[in-house]
Amino acid sequence: MLNPPVFPRAPQSAELAPQLSQWAPTASTLCIQTLDCHTAGEPLRIVTAGVPQLRGATVLAKRQYCLQHHDALRQLLMFEPRGHADMYGCIITPAERPDSAFGVIFLHNEGYSTMCGHAMIALAKVAVESGAVAVTLPVSSFCVDAPCGQVRLYAEVVATTTPHGSGYQVRDSWFDNVPSFVDGPLRETQVPGLGVVSYQLAYGGAYYAYVEAADIGLSLAATNHRAIIAAGQQIKLQINTELEISHPFAADLSFLYGVIFTGPAHTAQTSAHPATTTADLRNVCVFADGELDRSPTGSGVSGLAAILHQRGQLQPAEILRVQSITGAVFQVSVLQSCSYGPHAAVIPRVRGRAFVTGRHQFFLDPHDQFPQGFIFR
Repeated sequence: MLNPPVFPRAPQSAELAPQLSQWAPTASTLCIQTLDCHTAGEPLRIVTAGVPQLRGATVLAKRQYCLQHHDALRQLLMFEPRGHADMYGCIITPAERPDSAFGVIFLHNEGYSTMCGHAMIALAKVAVESGAVAVTLPVSSFCVDAPCGQVRLYAEVVATTTPHGSGYQVRDSWFDNVPSFVDGPLRETQVPGLGVVSYQLAYGGAYYAYVEAADIGLSLAATNHRAIIAAGQQIKLQINTELEISHPFAADLSFLYGVIFTGPAHTAQTSAHPATTTADLRNVCVFADGELDRSPTGSGVSGLAAILHQRGQLQPAEILRVQSITGAVFQVSVLQSCSYGPHAAVIPRVRGRAFVTGRHQFFLDPHDQFPQGFIFR
């Protein structure tokens, strides 16, 4: 395991360029506040203040309202110069269900996800540590309303001391996902430049096409990330021209979100805790408009769990360690089997670790020439 670097820490009272810290926006400047995190290296920008109220009785309806009326805010926060092509974020909304703590809408470079596992792992951490939900030791639990349905979150909690007094710190966190299932038999498609590609369609809160990387001669090494992105985009584009996806209950969930390549685990080169240094397989996801997931993809490993369970390769309560392109690992297991519309489904549990990376206040001057930002891929 690599030794983590040691960074010098300035005294608490030290101020560098104190005049610059006094800068203030004009009254006409739009201000949006966020709390930024990462889970297994995948970013999450949580909007905490500054966005208008989203109308709608359900999270899906609020998602649609945001798309129709406030999509410029998504672009402002996800795109350059405030974000980048692989940025990911979410907006917290009032709960849809009486037993949920809050709702969440997910944002990325192309639009709005229906589910995001790495975000759920980060939200479990920050909700507990901030006191946004009731805290119990050693595990806190609460529900969140996502576009795909209600998801239960858990956080492993320890009491700690902060500069402001006593508090709580979350170590690992995990979630029980919505019913996840395999949708149809193994399929084939002819992809220009790649030839015949076999894939399995599965749902874990979002739909993914799962492809064995070795079948198309694709290396899942981090150094091959450009080729992985290109292959994922090509396959997704081709599948979308010939396959109509139909969610059992909601038309807004009926679309192919990404392509996931699977293969043997690689030797991990990470300074993270020991649980991230061993894995059973590698899972690399290309989603939205060519975004490469740095994490193993929480909704993606949920669909993978459904596939492996159907094949008899993942038994209930058996833990599968799935590695991302960064070498970080999520643990996934099958809690139980269930039915979901016409599908035989499972309830997956996905576990990982998140970290807070910053607290930001973003500004939009009314004279800014790039009010919605831009992306160079």
